[in-house]
Amino acid sequence: MTGKTLLLDFQNISVMKDDKLILDNISLTVGADEHIAIIGPNGSGKSSLIKVMTREYYPVDAPGLQMKIMGEEVWNIFDLRKQMGIVTTDLQNICLRDITVLETVLSGFFSSIGIYDIFDVTVEMEVTALEILKFLGIFHLADKSMTKISTGEARKALIARALVHDPKALVLDEPTNSLDMKSVFSFRKTLSSIAGAGKNIVLVTHDLSDIIPEISRVILIKDGRIFADGKKEEMLTNENLTALFGVPVTVQKHGEYYAAFC
Repeated sequence: MTGKTLLLDFQNISVMKDDKLILDNISLTVGADEHIAIIGPNGSGKSSLIKVMTREYYPVDAPGLQMKIMGEEVWNIFDLRKQMGIVTTDLQNICLRDITVLETVLSGFFSSIGIYDIFDVTVEMEVTALEILKFLGIFHLADKSMTKISTGEARKALIARALVHDPKALVLDEPTNSLDMKSVFSFRKTLSSIAGAGKNIVLVTHDLSDIIPEISRVILIKDGRIFADGKKEEMLTNENLTALFGVPVTVQKHGEYYAAFC
């Protein structure tokens, strides 16, 4: 890790929901320049950990509790959203309405879904939004309705929305769910470009093939606890993933990408 402020510094994080312990004594630090993947089976606590990062979930009070994001323990939620772009399937479902891709991207400036008359959309905002659409290769979709584009294109539109504030980090929760093979391939190239542009990537998935080459660290999570944490090549082994998922798993590497088979 560098001498820069840590992206995340979580110590002794436990979260209760509906009288159930869903995160159990999580301690996690992520450096300012790290790209990480968080892997685990469904119900393991991956999405709950993301909601701690975005201040949707708060931990129970405990000795040694610490929850710093970019060096700060106290955040205005709107300021946090400017520094940490979030892309989830739930957000995509909310944005799936008859508004244009450009309107969807511009709405990121206002933490809204769509653009309304009360908003002051400046020329600078429009220029920024269009430049991001060009960077992501979807400029031609600017005037298309979100209901008329593919799932993969909509996912890129949400990434563009998350990037309008030039955040320090991009957090993606199961980003390739529902995408076909071509869309997955295109999405991975986009993610690599974003990582190359200097954004932290925090990728949450249960699919090894989502892990782009720029990600060097993998955190395995199971039953609300960190099961293992380390270098990608040390974490993505038959033994680790068999223990993580509870079924016999074979890991294969193809070039710079990994795949797992039961």
